[in-house]
Amino acid sequence: MPDIPQWASQALSGVYDPCCREKGISVVEMGLIRSVELDGGGRARVELLLTTGWCPFAARVLTEVRERIEEQPGVERAEVEVVWDEPWTVERLSPRAARLLRFLPAPAQVPDKEAFIREELR
Repeated sequence: MPDIPQWASQALSGVYDPCCREKGISVVEMGLIRSVELDGGGRARVELLLTTGWCPFAARVLTEVRERIEEQPGVERAEVEVVWDEPWTVERLSPRAARLLRFLPAPAQVPDKEAFIREELR
C-alpha cells in the first residue's frame, strides 16, 4: 500500500472505483493512490494509477478524488493526475481488498498448500 498522509487516506476511503463499489473497496484499498502532496499554499497534488488504461470510469474517479481532497481543511485547490510510468498491479491491493477480490498468491509462494486451501474454503 502506498504511504499517503493520514488525512488524505481518510478523505479518500469513501471514494470507490465503480467496479469495486459493491464490495466496499476504496481507491485507497485498491492501491490506486500513488501519492498526495500538499504545499504551503493550499494546493494539493494527487497521483493516481488506473487498473487499466481503458477504464471507462477514469474521469468519474478523478473528479471524485479531486472533490474529496478539496473538501479537506487547508486545501484550496487539488490537482489529480493519472500517472503512466508505473503500472497498477495486484501487489498494490490492501490485504482486505485482495481477500474480497479473491486474488490468490502464486502456488510457489504458499509453503503449506493444503493449509492454505483449507483456510480459503472457510
